[in-house]
Amino acid sequence: MLPHKFIVAALASILFCPSVLAATPTADKPQTRLEATRLLASALTLSGAVKVAVSDNPGLAAMRARAKAMAAIPSQVGTLPDPSLSFNTLNLPVDTFSLAQEGMTQVQIGIGQKFPFPGKLGLREEAASYEAKAAGSEVKESRLWLIRNVRSTWWRVFYIDQALKIIGSNKELLRQFVGIAQTKYKVGKGLQQDVLLAQLELSKLLDKEIQLEGMRRNEEARLNALLNWPTDRALILAHMSATKLPSLRQEATLHKEAETARPLLMAQRSRIHAARSRVDLAKKDYYPDFNLGVAYGFRSGTNPNGSSRADVASLRFSMSLPIYTGTKQDKAMDQRNSELLQQNYRLQDAREQVQSQISQAMADYRRASEQVVLFKTGIIPQARQTVNSMLAGYQVNKVDFLNLVRTQITLYNYEIQYWLSFSTAQQALATLESVVGTDAIYAGDNS
Repeated sequence: MLPHKFIVAALASILFCPSVLAATPTADKPQTRLEATRLLASALTLSGAVKVAVSDNPGLAAMRARAKAMAAIPSQVGTLPDPSLSFNTLNLPVDTFSLAQEGMTQVQIGIGQKFPFPGKLGLREEAASYEAKAAGSEVKESRLWLIRNVRSTWWRVFYIDQALKIIGSNKELLRQFVGIAQTKYKVGKGLQQDVLLAQLELSKLLDKEIQLEGMRRNEEARLNALLNWPTDRALILAHMSATKLPSLRQEATLHKEAETARPLLMAQRSRIHAARSRVDLAKKDYYPDFNLGVAYGFRSGTNPNGSSRADVASLRFSMSLPIYTGTKQDKAMDQRNSELLQQNYRLQDAREQVQSQISQAMADYRRASEQVVLFKTGIIPQARQTVNSMLAGYQVNKVDFLNLVRTQITLYNYEIQYWLSFSTAQQALATLESVVGTDAIYAGDNS
């Protein structure tokens, strides 16, 4: 049987072993040369993930293709309609079908062109240009949200990886705790319930590990989809050493910044300009459009005096008559004015939405960053001191084994919560950049 002092010494070596207590609120480094080489070769950095997504994401590519298609419309609608070329046979006698029998008979070739009332083509092109500009802003908006989703997902995977590392260390520690409890029970220095409860805590930890591994597979598949990679591709995240969180600019300043930087608002303003152009175009529809044409007629045969019949030329001019204004043009004006009003309301709604998103993201960041500071400078150091105190008490039989185990578990749980708060803060920053529309959200930015 092992002496009691040997058991206490073993427990102390476990609690204070650097390899066991490696799960502190700093990113873990590779432990072996092979692991380090693997990380350098295939680790996915945050910036690398963003770069791949922006270049390869099919959803963003579809938005770019749509914007390109929209950009090809303005010149089409701003160009005159295609002219018409006509070939006609006029006044052909049906008894002989002879081109020379009657003097009125002619074979005619003509060309015609439709001319909208002055200003209509320019307004149509202007409206289409603003719509194309809105489509370009929508591409930027989609790009922002794609980057936000990539960054948020990357940070969720990062948190899960840190939690799994902490659980791995805690799991190994609990296994050794179970062994010590069994040893103490065998030598008559401990209770069987200590063994059972330590085993229970180990089982609970294994269950948590299973849950986190399932969560990581889900987040890994989600990140792969954003990168347009196979969803079952295994991802290794790059090492992150910096854990300092930045300070932000004032909320009112970010609201003002979003007015000019957020593509959502820029797109909506472009739609308002397009709607105004359509209102002006509807006013032009009260005026007529014109058709102009010329034709040349070839005649055969001779005149009564024996001379050849002369060819003839024709000039055609016509115009539309907008006489049904009560049921057509007036209704079109009502429609276009209502559409303009609708777009103005949408801008107001979008502006309020953006301001709300900024306020929510800043609130999330403040809460998470304050928790990071609290865990790092207060709770975790205090929890470690508690573990040390419990260990000292256990050595003189003033603290029972179960409380010592649970205190150590509490410390590891706090460390997991630290990384959760840190990840949440980083996700809030990703959201804040996307809702403001720029990365100039940090205190000290000159932009």
